[in-house]
Amino acid sequence: MKILLTGVNGQVGYELARTLQTLGEVVAVDHAQMDLASPDAIRAKVAEVRPQLIVNPAAYTAVDKAEGEPELAQAINGDAPGILAEEAKRIGAALIHFSTDYVFAGDQQTPYTEDDATGPTSVYGRTKLAGEQAITAVGGRSLILRTSWVYGTRGANFLLTMMRLARQREELSVVDDQRGSPTWCRMLAEVVAQMVAAEAGNGDGMFAERNGIYHVTSTGTTSWYGFAKTLLELDPQRDEQILKTLKPIPTSGYPTPAKRPAYSMLSSDKLARDFGLQTPDWQRSLRLALGV
Repeated sequence: MKILLTGVNGQVGYELARTLQTLGEVVAVDHAQMDLASPDAIRAKVAEVRPQLIVNPAAYTAVDKAEGEPELAQAINGDAPGILAEEAKRIGAALIHFSTDYVFAGDQQTPYTEDDATGPTSVYGRTKLAGEQAITAVGGRSLILRTSWVYGTRGANFLLTMMRLARQREELSVVDDQRGSPTWCRMLAEVVAQMVAAEAGNGDGMFAERNGIYHVTSTGTTSWYGFAKTLLELDPQRDEQILKTLKPIPTSGYPTPAKRPAYSMLSSDKLARDFGLQTPDWQRSLRLALGV
């Protein structure tokens, strides 16, 4: 199987390049090799590679910056997925696309299922939802995987930011009234590889039956403050920290251009039901990620 993978330099793409290589020939591209803001570039690369599977973790992920660049965010998050779906359908390939908890308003008190009503409150969320809708409208063989609070030990993410700031500051304030489940990018990539492996024997029928939207996150819930507190306590080089006070604050105490969902828990029950895959508790994954 030939697999076209986008966003190879991102935290999820980096891990996917490694987990998918046991399943076929991975042609991994970054922005320079395939600009998702350019429909022509997308079509040319798919025509060149002619993959059996396209995996698209690449996205415009600068949530606050997107408020001032809605057209670019729409091109990458909203339009490009639809073009990838069209090209995949044209050559008989399957598509896996990554989406986000930001497609929801965040006003529930129970984990969102794939069938719950969407209601994004930011440009980022609206453009990611547009991407989902574009793929669905094409009607090919595709998986849309919604995830949340993704982190890793490379690149730019909350975990690395907290570790860096704990070595630079004696006091930090972190939002404590937004709830979600931190999801390790490597765990996410491993689950995706298992989903692909489960369907690999179907050949041209990959994801013909098990398709549509799936939620893939860790289990368990915490706040950003709770996540920060736990990861800093588990930090293997904790003796390098100069942090003395970690202070919980409300969202109102840390205003941002884009509104964040107050509740980001996603139910992965459908993943367990259809693929027989269980995701680990977020604290277990965090320990594995930190090697402790």
